[in-house]
Amino acid sequence: MIIPRVLRWFDERLGAASFAKKSLRKVFPDHWSFMLGEVAMYSFLILVVTGVFLSFFYVPDVKEIVYQGPYTPLDGQTMSRAYESVMRISFEVRAGLVFRQIHHWAALVMTGAVVFHATRVFFTGAFRKPREINWVLGVTLLLLTIGIGFAGYSLPDDLLSGTGLRIAYSIALSVPFIGTWLAFLLFGGEYPAPDILNRLFVLHVMILPAAIAIVMGLHLAILWRQKHTNFPGGGLKESEIRGPRVWPRYAFASAGLSFVLFGVLALLGGVAQINPIWLYGPYNPITASGASQPDWYLGFTEGAIRLFPGWEIRLFGHEIAEPFFPGVVMPSILFGAMFLWPWIERILTRDPAEHNLLQYPRDVPWRTAVGAATITFLAVLTIAGASDVLASLIDVSVMRMTDILRALVIVLPVVALFVTYYVCRELRSGDVHPVRESKITTVRRRADGGFETLEEEGGGFESVEERLGH
Repeated sequence: MIIPRVLRWFDERLGAASFAKKSLRKVFPDHWSFMLGEVAMYSFLILVVTGVFLSFFYVPDVKEIVYQGPYTPLDGQTMSRAYESVMRISFEVRAGLVFRQIHHWAALVMTGAVVFHATRVFFTGAFRKPREINWVLGVTLLLLTIGIGFAGYSLPDDLLSGTGLRIAYSIALSVPFIGTWLAFLLFGGEYPAPDILNRLFVLHVMILPAAIAIVMGLHLAILWRQKHTNFPGGGLKESEIRGPRVWPRYAFASAGLSFVLFGVLALLGGVAQINPIWLYGPYNPITASGASQPDWYLGFTEGAIRLFPGWEIRLFGHEIAEPFFPGVVMPSILFGAMFLWPWIERILTRDPAEHNLLQYPRDVPWRTAVGAATITFLAVLTIAGASDVLASLIDVSVMRMTDILRALVIVLPVVALFVTYYVCRELRSGDVHPVRESKITTVRRRADGGFETLEEEGGGFESVEERLGH
């Protein structure tokens, strides 16, 4: 009796019941690629939960101490309190290593989900009017995800993450005119600065998670207001959306996805070793280990720095150092083009109309070709981030491997551009469309207990049509 009265009390003041009823009746298109956003959201929730646990034991302090823990190979070694606290989490805190590894795997999965989600939006044209704001928020979310990943990756203060911080400091220092002040502002002084771990910790556990939550909330709110896009077919119009309602089908599918995702991440955290800092050792500014690569989402920056020629320019009495071009200019051009792409395409296509139906990649060959060339370019740069490892595997010199990758980073994107354009154009002119004309067989039980087989175009589930704007 108490619970209904409490709920009724809130409903009389907030009108929550009518809002919930209306929300649960919303229509959501059914396609597996639309669930990539949910993967990113649930990964973020797992990161928050595991991150809170890890923050109970982590100490962001560069003060040096002597290790006297259970890991014998490092016994008596000098290290920072930050590194020692992560060692303690890994070897002394109950379930600490499992939480650390779940946290790291969830970070990789979240970044991957955001990347694949943005890729799906790009290739299907879901960024077109009226969804330009959501595209900008999505690109912002990608940048924030990369930033929070790098900040967390650097907190253990091991030799591998310290090498990445040293590269980041050099990139900041290379910015013309303001590089020195920018590097001192971000790192708290000349490298290695004593305040860097404190600043990274605040960014990682306070500022960036709050920013991600805000951007993700705005993204979902706009999606809820504008409604989701849908693939064309079955006579669907721009003013309509078709699919199951949020409750119960989509809600159960989303909840099931969250359980599966948590199970997979828990399994990886328990059996798949990642970031074993005890093998890397504590950070030493004068030491860099071989085969040092960052997490995959920053591999393209590492590769660009390795492949770019050692050019330095003097301008107005200032030297523009070599890291500035691959470390600042190239990512700025990449993300700047991503931010502006809805307006760039509108200018190129002269199409100011609103679009609620998606496009198949084959139907816009030039856009698909540009996307494929960009992905190829970034993939070669990511591979180049491990050029020393590749050189060792195929038994060639590092310089020889660098020359090969410099050629490939120019040639392969051009090949991908023309091949993708040709294939999409041929597929578009073909008579058969493997997606539009696919059939799903549905088996239904009859009233007499027998079965009948139905052929339904585009899916065999109950769907609901809803007019946009109503």
